[in-house]
Amino acid sequence: MLSCMTLKIGKPCVFMTKSGCSYNGGRCHPVVDACDGCGHVEIYDQVRYCKISAEPASKWSMGPCNMATHAKTAQKVETPQKLNPLKASKRSQR
Repeated sequence: MLSCMTLKIGKPCVFMTKSGCSYNGGRCHPVVDACDGCGHVEIYDQVRYCKISAEPASKWSMGPCNMATHAKTAQKVETPQKLNPLKASKRSQR
């Protein structure tokens, strides 16, 4: 894997080729406001970039980013399954 030579100089980058950055537009995009507080944000030359995604806005376009460390997903609360008393009494007789 080659190192970035455009914005994040010296960092490993999957988009870097021998002819330069192959990502759309030829460079990474800064983070969006929704990324505030994420652990994957790094600062390069006073601009905040994501370590995971080259275009963070696309990660947030369909809902919360799947790599966000600060976004909490809703936990499904399991309710105990209701038992039919008649069937339960028949099972206990076996």
